[in-house]
Amino acid sequence: MTETIHHRICPLCEACCGLEIKTDGDKVVSIRGHEADVLSRGYICPKAVALKDLHEDPDRLRTPRIKRNGVHVEATWEEAFAEIEARLPPLISAHGRHATAVAVGNPSAHKIGLLTYFGKLARALGTRNVFSASTLDQMPKQLASGLMFGHWLSVALPDISRTELLVVIGANPLASNGSMWTVPDFKGKAKALQARGGQLIVIDPRRTETAAMADAHHFIRPGADVFLLAAMVHTLFADNLVSLGRAAPWVQGTDEVRAAVAPFTPEAVAERCGMAAVTIRNLAHQLARTPRAAVYARIGTCTQTYGTAASWLVDVLNTLTGHLDTEGGMLFAKSAAFATNTAGKPGTGKGVSTGRHHARVSGAPEVYGELPITCLAEEIDTPGEGQVRALITVATNPVLSSPDGPRLAAALDTLDFMVSLDIYLNETTRHADVILPGLSPLEDLHYDVAFPQLSWRNHARYSPPVFDAPPGQPEEWQTLLKLAAIVRGEGAQADANALDDTQFEEDAQRMFGPHAAAVVAATRHLRGPQRGLDVALRTGPYGDQFGQKPDGLNLAKVMAANATGGIDLGELQPRIPEMLRTPSGKVELAPPLLLQDLKRAEQALQQPAPDLVIIGRRDVRTNNSWMHNLPTLAKGPFRCTALVHPHDAQRCGVQEGGTVTLRNGHRSVQAQVHISAEMMPGVVSLPHGWGHDLPGTQLRVAAERPGANLNALLDDQLRDPLSGNAVLSGVAISMEA
Repeated sequence: MTETIHHRICPLCEACCGLEIKTDGDKVVSIRGHEADVLSRGYICPKAVALKDLHEDPDRLRTPRIKRNGVHVEATWEEAFAEIEARLPPLISAHGRHATAVAVGNPSAHKIGLLTYFGKLARALGTRNVFSASTLDQMPKQLASGLMFGHWLSVALPDISRTELLVVIGANPLASNGSMWTVPDFKGKAKALQARGGQLIVIDPRRTETAAMADAHHFIRPGADVFLLAAMVHTLFADNLVSLGRAAPWVQGTDEVRAAVAPFTPEAVAERCGMAAVTIRNLAHQLARTPRAAVYARIGTCTQTYGTAASWLVDVLNTLTGHLDTEGGMLFAKSAAFATNTAGKPGTGKGVSTGRHHARVSGAPEVYGELPITCLAEEIDTPGEGQVRALITVATNPVLSSPDGPRLAAALDTLDFMVSLDIYLNETTRHADVILPGLSPLEDLHYDVAFPQLSWRNHARYSPPVFDAPPGQPEEWQTLLKLAAIVRGEGAQADANALDDTQFEEDAQRMFGPHAAAVVAATRHLRGPQRGLDVALRTGPYGDQFGQKPDGLNLAKVMAANATGGIDLGELQPRIPEMLRTPSGKVELAPPLLLQDLKRAEQALQQPAPDLVIIGRRDVRTNNSWMHNLPTLAKGPFRCTALVHPHDAQRCGVQEGGTVTLRNGHRSVQAQVHISAEMMPGVVSLPHGWGHDLPGTQLRVAAERPGANLNALLDDQLRDPLSGNAVLSGVAISMEA
């Protein structure tokens, strides 16, 4: 046996851990953490070990599929592209570009080829109907950050290695290793925080894994985060605790915030939050009086009707207590490449805007170039001019992950044509006329585009492929370019490499003007995402500027550091004002859009909380639906259970291990019960991404224990009106044995 060691970045969640993979020929022998990795330092979770299962999974598609007489049959790449050319351009010609739609899922964020080339396909289509998983997850945080700091990915991050108090709201980083915050081994870092005398406080309607290790845990009614946060801000003003700290010269809007939170006294919100007024007041005081402190909130605060307002108030709290842009508080990463807040003139910019166009049926505004993915079904099944008749999906499974999946599944069946780029025949791609498989992660190069902008520590890391791609299979960026060429009428025979060369030269001319030829010459040995990455690194804040700074970064230097764990670029540092990209050059503490939405919350404060609501939950082994098909992650106890507090179980006649029916209007699902005091009374928890019992799929391991689809219970018309994010938490239900 001849073993070879490869160093890789794990692509299965936002932690992006460094791996050491041993192979023998074309087989994976072992996977473990890479001790020298500058970001994760040897830490891995079970998902990383499952990369072997994913690579070897017999269900993973390796050749294209074309649907013939209702059955997906294997086809060559030439046949697949020819089918698309024969059917898609005539549809566009007959019905217009807005009769097409494209939807992309979160695995694309872990694939540089998909992430940096997806836009080329979307621009070629020219449709307003662009959807992504962002409106099932993080869009409220991105919108709030954009309005305050000037860019969608200028997200303030806890400085966990130096803080003395970390307050976690609606997040479970022990399971996620961060979300919109790349922080591998959160548990180790939290223990270090406690060992140096600091405190971890968790506010959540479930006693999560993170809450279990915290110094204090407080239950909160789902959907009430906006009331809690507004009351804490109110307390800061009422008790003269506001101190802006080093960010003070660049903050505007304090007086407007003071007026907006005036109605939200701790006493006024206590019942709605399910928290005592004294607890709310004490939390605000502790946050203000701790020199190094940070508030971090995530998916629980985003997936509700006040998602953007809650996300905004988190940063308002951090700002008013003097913890914004300070060591031990909330800081901004300085990414080596692709970060807009390191490009252009420092300290000012265009800011962000929404509503440049609207959804045809609901009128929902565009946000970050996207429409809410919960609008997809109605755009397909509602007749009229602009009705979506053709859909391209990229690494996404919204039939399981989006509210009212049954409606979406029925809508997909009515499409004239559907293409999916995906590695599985799943609950969504079973509707596709053509499926184009991607590469195994181990057959593809890897550089994280987004996550270094959200990382606990600045770094640059690159992974080459572990295995060669199968002969004749295009890389995913090449597939996207071919699809774009077909849409533009250039035909299925268009050469992806030639298309890439032409587009790169055009981009270089636009970006570098008279220096474009030199840039093209300097990168001529590269193509595809490697070429774009080299340019991004060289022109980034640590870059060599094409030789002007010889000690700076370029792709060759980052590639050379693969075996030694990448390049460490240091701890996060204060970056205000240079990272701001608002037109004013200030931190906009009081965006008018959010002040107005707080009035909506004030009106809702008078409404009683529902008797019983449902929330999702995250498990370290099941971040995405397709992970349920990997034996390493699927084994062990059944995880798709409804967690029910003993009091709720007793009043509804529910037994441990029994089956319950959960209802929301005409929608219902059945789930197995686990009675648990870790739930807040009046709250049921069912995990996200299950329901693998639909016909026509090829997910054999997942189908053995299909679980219940939480999203089949949810209303696709419920969303945060500002960001378009789906409401996945705090939805009123009934429960019966």
